[in-house]
Amino acid sequence: MKKLLIIAMACYGLSARAQLRESRDFLYLYSDSVIYANDIKFRPDFAGNLRVKVDSRNVPIAQVKFLNTKDGFFANTRKMGVMRTEAFAERIIAGKINVFLEKSLSYVPFIYNPHNAYELPYAAMPVTAINSNMYYNKGYSDLKKLNYTNLKRDLRDDPRSMDMLRAYRRSVNTTTLCYIAGAASLLTGLFVATSEGKNAFSDKNFIIGSSLGVLGLGLVTGGYFKTFSAKKKLENTIDIYNR
Repeated sequence: MKKLLIIAMACYGLSARAQLRESRDFLYLYSDSVIYANDIKFRPDFAGNLRVKVDSRNVPIAQVKFLNTKDGFFANTRKMGVMRTEAFAERIIAGKINVFLEKSLSYVPFIYNPHNAYELPYAAMPVTAINSNMYYNKGYSDLKKLNYTNLKRDLRDDPRSMDMLRAYRRSVNTTTLCYIAGAASLLTGLFVATSEGKNAFSDKNFIIGSSLGVLGLGLVTGGYFKTFSAKKKLENTIDIYNR
């Protein structure tokens, strides 16, 4: 019994120390190694390339996968496209699914400004709602685009999240159809209204064309407002999974 108690206390101590260390500033590298630090900033080297300054040591940005500071938790997005500039995305939702919002380096709160100043903290930037232009991951895994195809694979262990995700997909499809039908109606209306040259605006073609144009505008407007419903369903999908 005494041995079990000692083992239990040791396990608790290890867990507490792990939580304490994860509360510190650190770099998580693509090599899966972690560098803890007291001070983390971005600074240019002699060639003008930005590097992460970790206390007295410089680390190339390309090696940094995640970065945790008092200003927030950030992920490197350099692997998210073929032609990309260096950028970091801040974690705006933490849980079983983490959601990240990308900002250019000039908006990262701890970036060095060559004019001996620091940019405004990220908290001063306007809050953006969840949308499919963001990224997500689980734990410290690689980032993925926040879209239906990726989420369908990663949320399949939660039926309620999958139901909401399918509702999101239906909303997106409806939005797309509204835009396509609206654009087609607008173009058809323009063609009909001008199909008889100079006299077009004096006959029924103008009335028909105008009606089609109004219908097209209505469909496009409906599609625009439907995007807000789709975004809300995407937010609910993440919330349900993280409960």
